Amino acid sequence: MLTYFALLRGINVGGHKPVAMADLRQLLTHLGFADARSLLQSGNLVFRSKARAGSQLERMLETEARKRLGLQADCFVRTAEEWKAIVAHNPFPKEAERDPGHLLVMFLKDAPARNDVEALQAAITGPEVVRATGRHAYIVYPNGIGRSRLTNALIERKLGTRGTGRNWNTVLKLRALAEP
Repeated sequence: MLTYFALLRGINVGGHKPVAMADLRQLLTHLGFADARSLLQSGNLVFRSKARAGSQLERMLETEARKRLGLQADCFVRTAEEWKAIVAHNPFPKEAERDPGHLLVMFLKDAPARNDVEALQAAITGPEVVRATGRHAYIVYPNGIGRSRLTNALIERKLGTRGTGRNWNTVLKLRALAEP
């Protein structure tokens, strides 16, 4: 069995799309996944399953969450090996060490084209810095995410794909949660 990470987008944020983590863990268990665990209240899940394609798991979790919990939310699934690569290939190690709360990993549905990443970088009007590789974008928000003009909507529009972000602290806590 493989370990997977599932990130749900936009739940329990500002009172929108409320769902209990216990309900999500129970959903995973009902679907036959093992060792379902969650972190925080923002849709961070870790579970074990027989090998499956991540996109197949994403569609299944989105469909079942809608059907069983009435929850309409994008789901982003990564394997434990992919998660290790996300941590290992962080292009901002100094920022991760110095200020992990202002380093964000944006998990994307699809890998953006190089010219889309360049368009996003050109659209930045503040001190933020973006690097993208595969289905992940790493973003440094030196002045904080909440005040930045580099919003999720702008990022998705420029990259041409949906995404959900987690700060570096959460990325590392999820990695630790998945370790035996």
